[in-house]
Amino acid sequence: MLTSKKKQTIIKKHQEHGTDTGSNKVQVAMLTERIDLLANHLKKHKKDNHSRRGLIKMVADRRGHVKMLEKTSPEKHKEVLKIIKA
Repeated sequence: MLTSKKKQTIIKKHQEHGTDTGSNKVQVAMLTERIDLLANHLKKHKKDNHSRRGLIKMVADRRGHVKMLEKTSPEKHKEVLKIIKA
Protein backbone atom coordinates (compact mmCIF):
# COMPACT_ATOMS: atom_id res chain seq x y z
CA MET A 1 0.00 0.00 0.00
CA LEU A 2 1.30 3.43 -0.91
CA THR A 3 1.36 6.03 1.82
CA SER A 4 0.26 9.55 1.02
CA LYS A 5 3.84 10.82 1.39
CA LYS A 6 5.07 8.24 -1.13
CA LYS A 7 2.24 9.21 -3.50
CA GLN A 8 3.16 12.89 -3.23
CA THR A 9 6.83 12.20 -4.04
CA ILE A 10 5.84 10.15 -7.09
CA ILE A 11 3.46 12.88 -8.26
CA LYS A 12 6.03 15.65 -7.78
CA LYS A 13 8.65 13.64 -9.66
CA HIS A 14 6.48 12.94 -12.72
CA GLN A 15 4.02 15.84 -12.97
CA GLU A 16 4.12 18.16 -15.97
CA HIS A 17 2.90 21.29 -14.15
CA GLY A 18 2.09 22.35 -10.60
CA THR A 19 -1.43 20.96 -10.37
CA ASP A 20 -0.94 17.83 -12.49
CA THR A 21 -2.07 14.79 -10.51
CA GLY A 22 -3.92 12.73 -13.09
CA SER A 23 -2.04 12.77 -16.36
CA ASN A 24 -1.20 9.49 -18.01
CA LYS A 25 2.46 9.83 -17.07
CA VAL A 26 1.66 10.28 -13.37
CA GLN A 27 -0.86 7.45 -13.40
CA VAL A 28 1.61 5.08 -15.03
CA ALA A 29 4.22 5.96 -12.39
CA MET A 30 1.73 5.32 -9.57
CA LEU A 31 0.57 2.04 -11.07
CA THR A 32 4.16 0.92 -11.59
CA GLU A 33 4.94 1.51 -7.93
CA ARG A 34 1.82 -0.35 -6.80
CA ILE A 35 2.58 -3.22 -9.18
CA ASP A 36 6.10 -3.55 -7.77
CA LEU A 37 4.79 -3.64 -4.20
CA LEU A 38 2.13 -6.20 -5.03
CA ALA A 39 4.57 -8.38 -6.97
CA ASN A 40 6.85 -8.48 -3.92
CA HIS A 41 3.86 -9.41 -1.76
CA LEU A 42 2.95 -12.26 -4.11
CA LYS A 43 6.47 -13.67 -3.95
CA LYS A 44 5.92 -14.31 -0.25
CA HIS A 45 2.24 -15.27 -0.45
CA LYS A 46 1.97 -17.47 -3.51
CA LYS A 47 -1.63 -18.57 -2.89
CA ASP A 48 -3.10 -15.08 -2.52
CA ASN A 49 -5.29 -15.24 -5.61
CA HIS A 50 -7.35 -12.16 -4.76
CA SER A 51 -4.25 -9.97 -4.81
CA ARG A 52 -3.05 -11.70 -7.97
CA ARG A 53 -6.29 -10.70 -9.70
CA GLY A 54 -5.78 -7.10 -8.59
CA LEU A 55 -2.24 -7.20 -9.95
CA ILE A 56 -3.47 -8.39 -13.33
CA LYS A 57 -6.06 -5.60 -13.42
CA MET A 58 -3.41 -2.99 -12.57
CA VAL A 59 -1.08 -4.26 -15.30
CA ALA A 60 -3.92 -4.08 -17.84
CA ASP A 61 -4.80 -0.54 -16.68
CA ARG A 62 -1.18 0.56 -17.01
CA ARG A 63 -0.98 -0.99 -20.47
CA GLY A 64 -4.03 1.04 -21.52
CA HIS A 65 -2.45 4.28 -20.34
CA VAL A 66 0.78 3.47 -22.18
CA LYS A 67 -1.11 2.69 -25.39
CA MET A 68 -2.96 5.99 -25.19
CA LEU A 69 0.32 7.85 -24.76
CA GLU A 70 1.79 5.97 -27.71
CA LYS A 71 -1.04 7.23 -29.92
CA THR A 72 -1.19 10.82 -28.65
CA SER A 73 2.42 11.80 -27.93
CA PRO A 74 5.36 9.56 -28.85
CA GLU A 75 7.90 11.65 -26.88
CA LYS A 76 5.98 11.21 -23.61
CA HIS A 77 5.59 7.53 -24.46
CA LYS A 78 9.38 7.13 -24.50
CA GLU A 79 9.64 8.82 -21.09
CA VAL A 80 6.98 6.52 -19.66
CA LEU A 81 8.77 3.43 -20.94
CA LYS A 82 11.82 4.55 -18.96
CA ILE A 83 9.66 4.76 -15.82
CA ILE A 84 8.36 1.23 -16.34
CA LYS A 85 11.78 -0.29 -16.94
CA ALA A 86 13.43 1.51 -14.01
